[in-house]
Amino acid sequence: MTPDLAIPISVLAAVFTIVAFFYASVGLGGGSSYTALLAIFGAGVTTIPMVSLTLNVLVTTIGSIVFLLYGHARLRLIAPFILASIPMAYLGGMLQLPKLIFYLLLAVSLGFAAARIYFPGTSKPLHLNPRRKLLLALGCGAILGLVAGITGIGGGVYLVPLIILLGLGTPKEAAACGAFFIWVNSVSGLLARLQFNHVDLTPYFPLAVAVILGGLAGTLMGAKRFQPQTLQKILGSILILAIMMLGRKMVVLII
Repeated sequence: MTPDLAIPISVLAAVFTIVAFFYASVGLGGGSSYTALLAIFGAGVTTIPMVSLTLNVLVTTIGSIVFLLYGHARLRLIAPFILASIPMAYLGGMLQLPKLIFYLLLAVSLGFAAARIYFPGTSKPLHLNPRRKLLLALGCGAILGLVAGITGIGGGVYLVPLIILLGLGTPKEAAACGAFFIWVNSVSGLLARLQFNHVDLTPYFPLAVAVILGGLAGTLMGAKRFQPQTLQKILGSILILAIMMLGRKMVVLII
């Protein structure tokens, strides 16, 4: 069975391969872009989050394993973020904020993060003792979990640059942390939706194959070949793309 989309599923799969490659190279799943593309090409409202979360889980599963094998995953860095995010993500899922206000605040925060990445001279990594790093990680994990719950995406797009900018870890350690963080939040969101929505995902199987291939290639490049500066530039480009998507949504809401 072929999904009812504005373009052939094979063409969309090719696009998703590229998207997964670049997102996975910095430890992200690509959920925000999958959601936008599926919406643009006519997927159903109920189907979109189910497909996006499933693809997120696939890509970040690969990312988590590969970054772990290459020694970039640090449990002491990842665990506080994840533990604090789980209950707050649940809470965030129950909250409803005015979309225009939320998108505006989110665009500003992403713009700030992108600027700090493209102009590293303005970034001042924090040199904190272990106790303060733990408290900071718990606090940030809770906030990002809340944001992830509200927006319905994994939250890694916020976490990865935050770890880099605050000096909590290297770009590759941040990518590994982002992959684990997204995986946990995406699995939680998917399990919750599976209880209330019965969507046949088999027509979208080509997209799963596409993101697995793109995600594997991107993760290997990110973990093994890409230099830290390259990872930061890619992430900055992703943030700019996200800002553009948010800008489009805000224009639609205003009009």
